[in-house]
Amino acid sequence: MFFEASLKKARFFLQEIMTIQEFKNFATKEILNSPSPQLDVQILTEHITGYSKTELLLNRDKNLSEKQLDWLKNAVDLRKTGLPVAYITGKKEFFGYEFNVSPAVLIPKPDTEILVEKAIDLAIEKIEAHPEKILTICDMCTGSGCIGISVLKSLSEQYNIPSERLPKITLVDISLTALEVAESNARKLLSANEKSHVRFVRSNLFEQIPYTFDLILTNPPYIPHSMVDELLKDGRSEPRLALDGDITLTGDRAIDKFGDLADDGLEIIRNLFMEATERLSPGGEILMETGEYNMPGAEKIARLNGFSKTEIYNDFSDQMRVLRARF
Repeated sequence: MFFEASLKKARFFLQEIMTIQEFKNFATKEILNSPSPQLDVQILTEHITGYSKTELLLNRDKNLSEKQLDWLKNAVDLRKTGLPVAYITGKKEFFGYEFNVSPAVLIPKPDTEILVEKAIDLAIEKIEAHPEKILTICDMCTGSGCIGISVLKSLSEQYNIPSERLPKITLVDISLTALEVAESNARKLLSANEKSHVRFVRSNLFEQIPYTFDLILTNPPYIPHSMVDELLKDGRSEPRLALDGDITLTGDRAIDKFGDLADDGLEIIRNLFMEATERLSPGGEILMETGEYNMPGAEKIARLNGFSKTEIYNDFSDQMRVLRARF
């Protein structure tokens, strides 16, 4: 009986003609290892058909083309390995904008929008307080560029900051492939004028950065080393370089004060705060995302490096997520 049922299922998936609804029904049962199989199938089907959620419903009985069905079958196989839907489609919505993503960058997370919201508020505050100067911002460990690009685009389009008052934003990453993704998002999302306010620099933290900034925004690697392997077991394929916070500037495993291998996720944050003291203008500030488990440690590091005023913002789950530190 089991063999007959399995054979019937296999034949169904191999058939060359399938309606949108038939595919959705079958694929949802195929990726039960996903925490959200229905949503995954919905997004994949919307992506390949170009339909909105409503259009997909209205066309539920329409046959998928051979090309569409082949792509969807491959997408289901990839999703079953644990590969995130965003990497399969190559895009992810963040702060109301659609960003290109690849396994070279972290997939933008909703909680990081808290950092963007606070950055916009702080940027407007500084722009209004200093009408005589152009605000300078650094998006350190930029990845897809979702933080810096969202801030600039929102200031321009949502808050109507005039072109001559828009900040200059430097997007920095150690990974060349990550910077290529960030540059693709700037081309995709920013107007010609907005793009003129952005530059990209490949650098190991501030090593190749000769400029100073009024505001540093960063979502650095902050996961403790022992947690990274566990996170990646599900096949999500996110870049280890963007996750492991216990790596030194030379790429080695950090050692703690007791001579043991560090496992607090704070090594990169320690170096970032130390270097930032020489890269911030007077009154400059940092907005940093980190984990709720090492936020107290990050705040302590900030204060030890001369950041006298700190504030912590919680995420949508009421967990500590963003640290604001003024130098």
